[in-house]
Amino acid sequence: MIEISNAELSVMQVVWQRQPISANDVIAGLGDDNDWHEKTVKTLLNRLVSKGALGFNKDGRAYLYYPLITEQDYQLQQSRSFVDRLFAGKVAPLVAGFASQNKLKPDDVQQLKQLIADWEQEQNHD
Repeated sequence: MIEISNAELSVMQVVWQRQPISANDVIAGLGDDNDWHEKTVKTLLNRLVSKGALGFNKDGRAYLYYPLITEQDYQLQQSRSFVDRLFAGKVAPLVAGFASQNKLKPDDVQQLKQLIADWEQEQNHD
């Protein structure tokens, strides 16, 4: 499991959106929300390469970075870790907490129903 810090995740989100991408384009993609120095972003890119989250190709003098893990795979990995750590691997208490606080929107409920229906159909075919 690849551990990515919040700062590294900000960089990954830019790379996932616009790959392959140069360091300068990552800096531009981070926008004004982060006032990180160019060296900071390049350090974060190097860390992500070392961790196996990013790969790169050299294009002249520039390096073009691309993800080695998909955003969906990372989200799934982090979701499983979160549910395992906080809810002993059970999803129902997490959803129940959102429902009891009225944090579920009608679209959320519909998507959950569809996921459950799809899961049930898959289980019946096994």
